Amino acid sequence: ACGTWSDLKLCELVIKRPPRVSEKVAHRQTVRLGSAIKLPCPVEGDPPPLIMWTKDGRNIHSGWIRFRILRMGLKIKEVEADDTGTYICKATNGFGSVNVNYTLIVIGKYEQGADGLTEKLVRPRFTQPAKMRKRVIARPVGSSVRLKCTASGTPRPDIVWLKDDQPLTEREVGEGRQNRWTLTLKNLTPAHSGRYTCRVSNRAGEINATYKVEVIQRTNSKPVLTGTHPLNTTVDYGGTTSFQCKVRSDVKPVIQWLKRVETNEESRYNSTIEVGDHRFVVLPTGDVWSRPDGSYLNKLLITRAKEEDAGMYICLGANTMGYSFRSAFLTPPIMPVFPAASNSLPWPVIIGIPAGIVFIFGTVLLWFCQSRKQCPPPGSPAAAIPHRVPPCRERERSCAAPSSGSSSLDKDCVSALNYEEYLAQQQQLLLNQGGAAISAKIYPKIYTDIHTHTHSHVDGKVHQHQHIHFQC
Repeated sequence: ACGTWSDLKLCELVIKRPPRVSEKVAHRQTVRLGSAIKLPCPVEGDPPPLIMWTKDGRNIHSGWIRFRILRMGLKIKEVEADDTGTYICKATNGFGSVNVNYTLIVIGKYEQGADGLTEKLVRPRFTQPAKMRKRVIARPVGSSVRLKCTASGTPRPDIVWLKDDQPLTEREVGEGRQNRWTLTLKNLTPAHSGRYTCRVSNRAGEINATYKVEVIQRTNSKPVLTGTHPLNTTVDYGGTTSFQCKVRSDVKPVIQWLKRVETNEESRYNSTIEVGDHRFVVLPTGDVWSRPDGSYLNKLLITRAKEEDAGMYICLGANTMGYSFRSAFLTPPIMPVFPAASNSLPWPVIIGIPAGIVFIFGTVLLWFCQSRKQCPPPGSPAAAIPHRVPPCRERERSCAAPSSGSSSLDKDCVSALNYEEYLAQQQQLLLNQGGAAISAKIYPKIYTDIHTHTHSHVDGKVHQHQHIHFQC
């Protein structure tokens, strides 16, 4: 009867109901060590229920790194032996709640035996070694300390705590235990000092770890800076350097670094403190590390050093009883000086320009000389002689067609003819002069000899004669 508007309110009340399990599940789950498993939580309701998971009564939250709560289940990665236990998925809405329970059993790798599958033993191992690196612990009276020995193995290993090789009593263990693998000692007194050993074992083997706890009586003494640190140092421009400070104190001190502010630098800092006649700026510092010898160490790191980083640095160690300090200086880093750019031209240009000019000039001069070979220059001595050489073109014209009656070529024309033209003209001349006698015998070669003679007279005149001899 939910089809009409009048029945809508009744329909809404009928539909809303508490959560319920929508399908059957196996409440006993088995998983191999090191593998992954998903525990489903198939519940439904209206409104949709809120899901919450617990293991052995403790809520599972985001801090459980290997556990992931999904919309319809819980996923566990890299299962360890300690994951064995009871898991409950609780679904709740405004109309009720429902639980889905699981018993998870973690087993090792299987081996085939005569009676079926049998469990393989796995030797214990520490699962959080990073939290066990600090084995020497110094604490003041009245403080507390936690000793961790988280381990896994198959079957699930047992743990026993000892102090100075003697088992702790149930009362001592009960007072100091928050969980199976951690021993917490509170309100420390000098009687708590000693060596604490966790012994973890199962049928496959045994492992152990030892912590040294030293409870220090509170004394009325201020911190003491030990060693020679901090030391004066120098750094390259843009480089990295550090100051370190070692402080001995009965309790963990506060270590702070200060830098002296020069008079002309005060405007660069938002706040400074006044100590004596000088002002200082408080620098951010890192963690304070506790050393095995009971001292405390802190470092100040300076990166990308600049000129303004130079100056006096102070390490200040303080506790409730007072303070101590020591100073050191950072030498100003020298900014690298780069050579100024030269205004002179590069050497290839310096050499190339004159060489190019010489080459061009030589080419023009060579072309000019070659072109002048055909005619003597107008101002030359030969051109000044009236009867020596006629104009070049007239000489070529008069020499090109010699007269048939001439017995020899004009000596002025020979210079205007090249050697091949001269030979051809001489052969033609011999044929014309020799007639039938020469026609009977043709000489293939003509040998020539050209001599030039120059005569100077007393009156300053110069005559030049050119003699040509030929022989067949």
